[in-house]
Amino acid sequence: MTNVDVEFRYAQAPGEDTIRAVAELSDVYGIRRVRLNQRERTVLIEYDATRLGVANIFQLLRRAGLSVTEQISRFAPPAPPPQAAENKPPAA
Repeated sequence: MTNVDVEFRYAQAPGEDTIRAVAELSDVYGIRRVRLNQRERTVLIEYDATRLGVANIFQLLRRAGLSVTEQISRFAPPAPPPQAAENKPPAA
């Protein structure tokens, strides 16, 4: 068993039926926990990566009626490489 967290942002505030459907995702084999943060418009899913993948989670959220727009990275993006000095010919 490999537990993994994935977080998504959604656009529209979910209605009561959508909230209920998202909460019921914890009944899906392989999903361990579902946390809906309505203030930040995010949903965090803890799941078993040996049973499900990120694409599966995304589809399940969309089928539940949540307007998922993007996956949120839990890590800072890598720093850009330092700019190389311009290739100028040496001064004579």
